Amino acid sequence: MTPVLEVRGVVKRYGVRGVVKRYGAATVLDGVDLTVDEHQVVTLIGASGSGKSTLLRCVDLLEEIDDGLVLLDGVDVSDPRADVAAAQRRMAIVFQAFNLFPHMTAVQNVALAPRVVHRLPGAEADDRAHELLRRVGLGAFADAYPDRLSGGQQQRVAIARALAVRPRLLLLDEITSALDPELVGEVLTIVRELAETGITILMATHEMGFARQVSDRVCFLDGGRVLESGPPGQVLGDPVHERTRQFLARVIAAGRLV
Repeated sequence: MTPVLEVRGVVKRYGVRGVVKRYGAATVLDGVDLTVDEHQVVTLIGASGSGKSTLLRCVDLLEEIDDGLVLLDGVDVSDPRADVAAAQRRMAIVFQAFNLFPHMTAVQNVALAPRVVHRLPGAEADDRAHELLRRVGLGAFADAYPDRLSGGQQQRVAIARALAVRPRLLLLDEITSALDPELVGEVLTIVRELAETGITILMATHEMGFARQVSDRVCFLDGGRVLESGPPGQVLGDPVHERTRQFLARVIAAGRLV
């Protein structure tokens, strides 16, 4: 395996090249090209079924691709010879569902992966977990079980759990879609703060106003292809492609203003 994206020996990008993913006769991703520069936030938008979640799962190597490259630190980690587990340890993904272990407290959920997967000593893993819970505004809820937390609080624990492994690339898959409207803001605030610290993020969202605020680049997916990509002001404010304009018109009509 050879690094394919380097600048002066320092890898600067993550992403995919020509990725194809099929489920039987259905092609879900059809030759997707996408790069994420280090310290950037790249946002995927598009209708349900456009391929956003599948793309994130392919990047995280949770799905095998049928063609193309998945690049992490400039190396094709989809190569059959690649160490998938090692690659996944450098990434973290947060899903729509919180997926917290119900029999564990918030701090135990956050400390689990650093202790078990990354072999961090227990006390150090717990200290990191407490620090991250404070960072997402849940320091006082460290010993609470998931059923004692609101949906927004559970999603913030899930974000803290993802950050606990100190990922090179953080993947966020429609993390507010399962929340009541009044809880969306608290989760988006955390993501905005993370973006301001320079963490590298690839996320899918249906919150267009939020995408405009935090993104360095927005990519519109339709039918498993990236039809348009560019700065948020251009893609969301003055899109070139007719399909992008149609999608945004529906979004605006539904009340998710850009």
